[in-house]
Amino acid sequence: MSFFNIFSYITFRAAYAGITALIISFMLGPWTIRKLKHLKTGEIVREDLPTRHQEKKGTPSMGGLLIILAVLISTMLWGDLTNRNVLILMASVIWLGMFGFIDDLVKMKQKKGIRGKYKLFGQIILTLIVGWTLFNFPSAGELRVTQSNALFLKNMIIDFGWFYVPLILFVILGSSNSVNITDGLDGLSPGLLAVSFASFAVVAYIVGNIKASNYLHIGFDPLAAEVTIFATAAFGACLGFLWFNAHPAEVFMGDTGSLALGGALGLVAILIKQEILLLFFGAVFVIEACSVIIQVGYFKMSGGKRVFKMAPLHHHFEKSGWAESKIVIRFWLVAILFALIGISTLKVR
Repeated sequence: MSFFNIFSYITFRAAYAGITALIISFMLGPWTIRKLKHLKTGEIVREDLPTRHQEKKGTPSMGGLLIILAVLISTMLWGDLTNRNVLILMASVIWLGMFGFIDDLVKMKQKKGIRGKYKLFGQIILTLIVGWTLFNFPSAGELRVTQSNALFLKNMIIDFGWFYVPLILFVILGSSNSVNITDGLDGLSPGLLAVSFASFAVVAYIVGNIKASNYLHIGFDPLAAEVTIFATAAFGACLGFLWFNAHPAEVFMGDTGSLALGGALGLVAILIKQEILLLFFGAVFVIEACSVIIQVGYFKMSGGKRVFKMAPLHHHFEKSGWAESKIVIRFWLVAILFALIGISTLKVR
């Protein structure tokens, strides 16, 4: 019986959740790509993109199904399925993945996917369900539902009160759409997501460990520990998908993957009450989204002038002559730098 005690350790289960998701991605990747090619889910490339993007035309999309499947199977194998947070994350991935899948299906027949208002509707419904669940099934942690940890300040708690539900919507909208915007170069999004989920896995473990959380003056939450399992599963699945999405990509994640994983990333931050850390762990996603907002805003205010050669930012560097692989690797390095800074803030209090 002592052997089975090892399964009670979060670190053991988290490690194997990542390994399992990675292996599932490796094993099912070739089969998934063949099926997507057979279904003719080829990517439609915009004409205004750099010329070399035209070579990607016809590359199978909807590869996010592979990531979602790997995450769900691994989480079910290694996670505690009675844990509220695990159930929320799994249901959210399925829900947002469904909207992304429908969007990808529509894009197969026409250039534009489903209208933004339908995606927004889905995200609002998810927010209401998550909010209702958190309020009606609260954790026994040190922080109330509407409270969150502040950066840099020891024992400083932020209480969002009635603004907490709008905060959930803002985080889900921001994270899912930012990942969706960033998913424009081979290997870019899965690499960045791997960094983000790995970083949140570390923090989730700390928040769910009473000794570590007390030492770092972070609000302890016993339900947060299981989020580590989901985060490492997502990390492994993204690495496995990267094997097939690296340049030249054999498959794209599509909106199926970007909306589901982006939304899940935001929810991880919410469930472990580290929403502000999303600015560090998802820094490149934030920068990419801001580049679009700046470009559109300045274009309208200036009567047609642009700040960047093209938005989002990765296309600006493409237009500047940077090789695609160089942009991707440098963006990964920036993400790792911000992730390390974010983790260091846990001690700087």
